[in-house]
Amino acid sequence: MATNEQGEPFGAWLLKQAGRDDWIGTLAKQAKGDPKFQKSLTPDDLRKRLQDAGAEGDSFEALDDAEVEWLSA
Repeated sequence: MATNEQGEPFGAWLLKQAGRDDWIGTLAKQAKGDPKFQKSLTPDDLRKRLQDAGAEGDSFEALDDAEVEWLSA
């Protein structure tokens, strides 16, 4: 399982961002409302799920930003 320097999986980190008032917060809220979302998901796993769901570019930009923040957390 991929983790950041703090040993935290991406999915778990993302769920903690649900209180934010930005695109990452929106992505986190969507993840929180998805019964199939798992804390162990990697950014690439989520990217694939977004592609399969036909998500728009803003979602991918938010995911890219979230991945950068997660890696530096």
